[in-house]
Amino acid sequence: MSGISSSLTDPQNLTSYLRNSCGLSQKSAISVSKKLLIENPEKAGTVLELMRTHGLTQIHIEKIICTRPALLLVDLEHKLRPNMELLESLGFSGASLGKLLIKEPRLLHSDLVNTIEFFKAQGFSDKQLAMIIIKLPALLLLNTTKVFKPKLDFFRSMGFTDEDVAKILSWSPYILRRGLGNHIMPCVEVLKRVLGTNEDVLKVIKAGYYILDYNLERNLVPNMSIFKSYGVPEPYILRWFVLHPRTLLLRPEHVTEILAEVVKLGFDPNTRLFVLAFSSMALQSKTLWEKKLGAYKSFGLSEDQVYSAFRLRPMFMITSVKKIKKVMNFFMTKMSIEPSEICRYPTLLLYSLDKRIIPRCAVLQLLMSNGFMKEDVKLFSYLIMTEEKFVKNLVRKYQNVLPDIVKAHKGKIEFQGFAGVM
Repeated sequence: MSGISSSLTDPQNLTSYLRNSCGLSQKSAISVSKKLLIENPEKAGTVLELMRTHGLTQIHIEKIICTRPALLLVDLEHKLRPNMELLESLGFSGASLGKLLIKEPRLLHSDLVNTIEFFKAQGFSDKQLAMIIIKLPALLLLNTTKVFKPKLDFFRSMGFTDEDVAKILSWSPYILRRGLGNHIMPCVEVLKRVLGTNEDVLKVIKAGYYILDYNLERNLVPNMSIFKSYGVPEPYILRWFVLHPRTLLLRPEHVTEILAEVVKLGFDPNTRLFVLAFSSMALQSKTLWEKKLGAYKSFGLSEDQVYSAFRLRPMFMITSVKKIKKVMNFFMTKMSIEPSEICRYPTLLLYSLDKRIIPRCAVLQLLMSNGFMKEDVKLFSYLIMTEEKFVKNLVRKYQNVLPDIVKAHKGKIEFQGFAGVM
């Protein structure tokens, strides 16, 4: 022990030990020594060695022990080793284990083995358990019988399968922190009141696992009223909420602001486009919206032209700035198409450039170069055509006389580009 007494009951010896073996600073070592009494230095040394064996660095150990010095006294064989090995079996080792334990060192002296066994018995996979641990490690410190079991039983009573429950709670474990009687059950009651059927309640929760973490009386209920006050038919609101619940969980003041903008742009509340326009604007900040407008303007489009496209296909504005630039640049350089023409078909901005647009262009180029298609066809119509129809009308129709068309459709033939013939 390099001059350190075999007994660390002396604060000065303990401070020295904490500095030399655990890497604590003088200040931290003094602070920790006031809270800790180590009668068996060999046991403490074994704890440190076990941590190093599992890939923890001196920096990790310093931070963990400084936060939770009592770990040096933990039962090695019945707590520490089993917990470390269990975490390793779930994919945590080295840097990832260090990061986790710095965040929640209490896991090492918790009843982790039994807690994990409980969740596995409920149908949770190792991958799902790892997701829970990454997102909310403190959750595993709670009592399984008192805290978790009643909530899991309640979800099953609603009609969710074991697979559903495991999926929902691994993606949104925060729900398990909520009280069953004072939060989860009242949320479900609100959803039943708003949606009308248990089937739709299950659908909306599956579409947005996070929904049960919200105060629905404070968000959803007033937002439904606001939409109705604008004349939006309830079936439109409910249908969209079931598919995209997050849009109706915004602050009511923010919802009012967005709806006012949608009305200002000329959308009719009695149409589906009104709800789509609201969602498109609600899914992003004003700053991001302005950046996207700027991206379109950089290609020579006016704000009026961008909003004209938005009125045709509101969701085209959810496309990322990076993709906007990539797609616009492709059409202008590879196909010599004017930006104003692209705005007539805003749906194109929603398609994958690499998986749909470029392969289809390669197919059309192959057909033109071999005389199977005239060069004055309306190419945009082929780009927005359904996949089933495109394959039937072009790929299958010509694959016997033009075998390379299959390769082109799979993106294995480079598209060289051609002049705009839209």
